Amino acid sequence: MIQLRGVSKQFGARWAVRDLDLSVPRGEIFGLLGHNGAGKSTAIGMMLGQVWPTTGELRICGHDITRDRAKALQRVGAIFETPVFYDYLSGWKNLQILSHYTAPTPPERIQKIVEWVGLTGREHDKVSKYSHGMRTRLALAQALLPDPELLILDEPSDGLDPEGIHEMRLTIQRLQKELSLTILLSSHLLNEVEQLCTRIAVLNQGKKVFEGTLADAKQTKHWVRLRVGDFARATASLQSEKLITDTRNGSLVALADGVKTDSLVRRLVALDIPVFEVAQEEETLESFYLNLMQDSRAAKPTTLDSRPSTSA
Repeated sequence: MIQLRGVSKQFGARWAVRDLDLSVPRGEIFGLLGHNGAGKSTAIGMMLGQVWPTTGELRICGHDITRDRAKALQRVGAIFETPVFYDYLSGWKNLQILSHYTAPTPPERIQKIVEWVGLTGREHDKVSKYSHGMRTRLALAQALLPDPELLILDEPSDGLDPEGIHEMRLTIQRLQKELSLTILLSSHLLNEVEQLCTRIAVLNQGKKVFEGTLADAKQTKHWVRLRVGDFARATASLQSEKLITDTRNGSLVALADGVKTDSLVRRLVALDIPVFEVAQEEETLESFYLNLMQDSRAAKPTTLDSRPSTSA
């Protein structure tokens, strides 16, 4: 549904996105992660034809976005940046007006969309009376107007309270299943990405630093929590014996391939180092992401930018 090959975008002397390859298969919920200024919003802007790439090829729903934008976006819905509505009009009237930017939508379909996003009973209220959560649902309703095959959601849960975040997650899951949608989700909420997405890509300073399944991300290393009398001495010996490959936070070690925890214990006992705890540590998306960013920044100093669309 989305194919990016060698895509770059330059603003003045700064490369917001550099040599980006990305593939989003049909039917998946795909997560796009990265800090503010990493290139996520610029990449999405290019997918939606709102930002012109400097180099590279972007194909959306099988069509080149730079050569045939109308066909590429014909079956694409999106929440991108801050949705703008006519506050003095009802949610229903807003949807009627907005549908004319894509294709006129019959009242029956608008009513169905209102039900899908959970606005039933409030669709004829003025938008000025909507809570933030209701405005987000209206934005999702707008994205569903063109009967999309592909839904691009940029921070759909931004600013919602925990209950609203939970409800938005369930709504996205239900819509994806019932409408057979492909969804690209950009979010800072790693817990939501972990519960929603099957595959992810991570951007840092405009470059892709990881793409793969969540299982790949969470199984890159086998971490073990290790509490011993002398962590520095213990890990130095374990690394020299090639039993571990890495350490983290003064309490975690990564096992070498084929190594079990009993090998660590035997070695430490032989060194007369007290062992208080040895336990498998499950890798989460948050720990994977934070350590990936830490490794990237250690390799090259990073300056974080704010989130304007021309630098995100």
